[in-house]
Amino acid sequence: MSWSAFAIGSRFRIIPEGAPRSFDGRIDLVLERGAFGSGEHETTASCLETLGRLGDLHGLDVLDFGSGTGVLAVAALLRHARSAVLVDINADAITTGIRNCELNSVTESATHVVGSMGDVPPRQFELVMANIYGDILLDVAVDLVGRVSPGGHLILSGILWQDNFPVRKKYESLGCELVKNTMLDEYSTLWWRAPGA
Repeated sequence: MSWSAFAIGSRFRIIPEGAPRSFDGRIDLVLERGAFGSGEHETTASCLETLGRLGDLHGLDVLDFGSGTGVLAVAALLRHARSAVLVDINADAITTGIRNCELNSVTESATHVVGSMGDVPPRQFELVMANIYGDILLDVAVDLVGRVSPGGHLILSGILWQDNFPVRKKYESLGCELVKNTMLDEYSTLWWRAPGA
């Protein structure tokens, strides 16, 4: 199925493979559309907008937990993050993520993991992103916060409105500082600073 390029926020543009690149200062994210979408879902767009508001990502290590198409990790790498680990329980999602890293020439900086948090290399990251359901964010909260380096950023989305409060309270109880709470049409996005800043 064919689809057209579209902008997300002020920094990014999603384009299909083979589409002409933009010259308006936006970062083009080349995506192969498939079962995992092309970045148009409101939670993905919100994560990208938040990612676009972060300062310099040069040299940062990134964890994309529940990576799907890999669009968030690709966006971070195109903003000069040093490395990204993409983790998803679905092997087909990881295959899509590998392809999208190839399309954006960031393969050498990306590590792909089929599995869950226990399969992630035992290290910390300056930026952790998770666009998954709120109940899962509650279940993995301790592990997820433990993977963020002191003072690092944590971007969470996929949170239905009714789950926003319990997810906020959980991450606050773990010492995270809320930077921005964005309410979308059905979901919400939470941008945190990890403890230790």
